[in-house]
Amino acid sequence: MNVAVLFSGGKDSTMALYHALKEGEDVKYLLSMKSRNDESYMFHVPNIHLTDLQSEALDIPIISAETDGVKEEELEDLKREFENLKSSGIEAVYTGALYSTYQKSRIEKLGSEVGLKIISPYWHVDELEYMREIVSLGFKIIICGVAAWGLDESWLGRVIDDEAIDELIKIHDKYYVDLAFEGGEAETLAIDGPIFKKRIKILKDKKEWHLDSGVYIIEDAVLEDKL
Repeated sequence: MNVAVLFSGGKDSTMALYHALKEGEDVKYLLSMKSRNDESYMFHVPNIHLTDLQSEALDIPIISAETDGVKEEELEDLKREFENLKSSGIEAVYTGALYSTYQKSRIEKLGSEVGLKIISPYWHVDELEYMREIVSLGFKIIICGVAAWGLDESWLGRVIDDEAIDELIKIHDKYYVDLAFEGGEAETLAIDGPIFKKRIKILKDKKEWHLDSGVYIIEDAVLEDKL
């Protein structure tokens, strides 16, 4: 089946892409919605500019579309891109939805309206098993935004590995932080993994911290060959 992946560059859309490829889907495009609004209800924002570099690293063409990120209005921008995908022969769109009914229901409604099947392969996954799977598969995921009790500045730029997951379990038990960050507790970025043809090397970065939340901004990065 000819498919596209709604791609933010984070762990969940990267895993949706992984699943699509594993299932033998013909992934024609990544679709990246770039919001001008940091408070978008629908779309991931931190380091969204790196999806172009990720596309090159994955060797899959990307369609980048800008949106003002205004609640509900941003759906019209997504619908327009869905219509373009449909007209180019795409049959289905994969998403990284885990538990957000707000996002999943709206995406499925748009898909139905334009005639695209919406597939969310990790919907209602066991979150701890999911996070362990990401690590065991060899994905290198970094945290590029935090906004929750228990997640301080030291988490910005940190790679999610088994040690980090063990710490997240303790934070979850104390502060009820969602293990997969489905409550918006953290944002992530994939810089390497088994489906990457090249890895992303970060050359310049900075951290911005504001009282109890912060972002990790990648200002410059390049691709490097994998051994």
